[in-house]
Amino acid sequence: MVVSARSWLANEGGKHIVLVNVVDASLGMTFLIYSTGPQYYYLHKMLGLGLCISRASASALNLNCSLVLLPMCRSLLTFVRGTHKVSSRKMRRLLNKSKTFHVACGVAICIFSVLHVSAHLVNVVNFSASYSDEFPALNLARYRGEVRDSIPGVTGLLLVLILFLMFISSLHCIRASYYEIFWYTHNLFIVFYAILMMHIVGGALKYQTNMEAHPPGCLRSNQSSTGHQLQEQEPAEDGGPRCGEEPHFQHHYPQTWLWVSAPLCLYCAERVYRYIRSIDPVTIVAVVQHPCNVMELRMLKRNFKARPGQYILLNCPGVSSFENHPFTLTTCPFENKQTFGIHLRVVGDWTDRFTQLLLPPPKLGLEILPMVQQRRYPKCVIFVDGPFGSASEDVFNYDVSLCVAGGIGVTPFACVLRALLDGWTGVKLRRLYFVWVCRELQSFYWFADLLCALHQKVRRNYFLFLYNNLGLATLGKQKEEKYQVLTPRLQIGRPRWKLLLSDIGRANTGKRVGVFCCGPKGISRTLHRLCNSNPHTGTTFEFNKETFS
Repeated sequence: MVVSARSWLANEGGKHIVLVNVVDASLGMTFLIYSTGPQYYYLHKMLGLGLCISRASASALNLNCSLVLLPMCRSLLTFVRGTHKVSSRKMRRLLNKSKTFHVACGVAICIFSVLHVSAHLVNVVNFSASYSDEFPALNLARYRGEVRDSIPGVTGLLLVLILFLMFISSLHCIRASYYEIFWYTHNLFIVFYAILMMHIVGGALKYQTNMEAHPPGCLRSNQSSTGHQLQEQEPAEDGGPRCGEEPHFQHHYPQTWLWVSAPLCLYCAERVYRYIRSIDPVTIVAVVQHPCNVMELRMLKRNFKARPGQYILLNCPGVSSFENHPFTLTTCPFENKQTFGIHLRVVGDWTDRFTQLLLPPPKLGLEILPMVQQRRYPKCVIFVDGPFGSASEDVFNYDVSLCVAGGIGVTPFACVLRALLDGWTGVKLRRLYFVWVCRELQSFYWFADLLCALHQKVRRNYFLFLYNNLGLATLGKQKEEKYQVLTPRLQIGRPRWKLLLSDIGRANTGKRVGVFCCGPKGISRTLHRLCNSNPHTGTTFEFNKETFS
């Protein structure tokens, strides 16, 4: 966008008339703003700068409002990720950043909204203070000093309010403690886009339609009494052209819908497809109650296919008709077993109410080991949407992989371990390092049977490390002798990540090691930093963080 100004001395009272010529290269339009009075230089600076900032920020908002929807097309991203002929390893790693890209677009929308609103506040005040009697078509106010409300103004305030609610509820402290607030306020994006389409109606900026008859810089003539056509006069003494007619202005053509229509239609089509796919009935096969407030849900659904590392969205109308919560698959359907399962930790209102629908209130002094509840669940109707791809799918695409789990973050890798135990074929993986860090010792019982079976079967190419932060006890002191094989792998304290990566680097010199993490931010940040610093020369560590988009 380019701003230029020219001024002429008119014959009417010796007043200055300044023409601010705002050229928007992206739209191919010219906006003309006329102002009179001795403060024309000040008005040129303020009006030109305000319009430039408002138009530039509007273009940036249009771009980000269109891009922010693409990472939410989960089915499309899963298809691209699973198409190996199209999706390379670098492409899949970029797809793993879809949530980060979505957040970045959201932050950009907030920043440019502040600039856009601030610039338009300056524009409104200046347009009101610079009321022109000579060019009434350009005025926003009906008289000097008036600040009128308009469709862009009212809709702009509504958009700012919705955006503020979405931004506040997206903060980690609110999203982690009050997920329901985050979910419902984030779904206001439907109202946001509907108002956005109305926001572009009747804008403040106009362009001139008769540039040939009234070129910029021409000197005005006295209007005849018989018509709108101006009398032709001789050229001015300074050589400036005379106007053929009065300037005519109209609002410029709306551009926002050109930016957001395609991504919005794509997102709506995907949501319709996902709704049709998710309405198939789901049968609850069994519910397993594990220690440390963890519940395992085993389900059966017709034509449900999934790969290890993927996740689903679970909806229970008995708890909330609109909330969909992501859960990683811990059991995938195979040829000989069509059931699939998830592990969920009972934290928060939704999981607590969902657990009460599936299981009766627990009695005092229940057993420590898992308890299987096998019965019918006629009152608990659930819907499953998915599966969707995640970073953990790429565990099998490396020769050597390091999987690091923190607490309930073990769920993405549980399905990977089951696939290895069931003899998953056609994979590139030849060596796997699995590290699991838990605060409570009883958390290891969630997948103790799986770890024992896998350790006995593929111990040569499978390395298990268990860490108990609190150092309460060892598994060997428990009554279950079948878990004795895990006792030598259990260590008290926190892992020494730098030493661990150095040992893995020396054992796999010249290879590319995929590092996969699902757990607290402290662990992921440390591993990300160590992978980028390349602690062992000759070994490349590629960090992959498990996130739900």
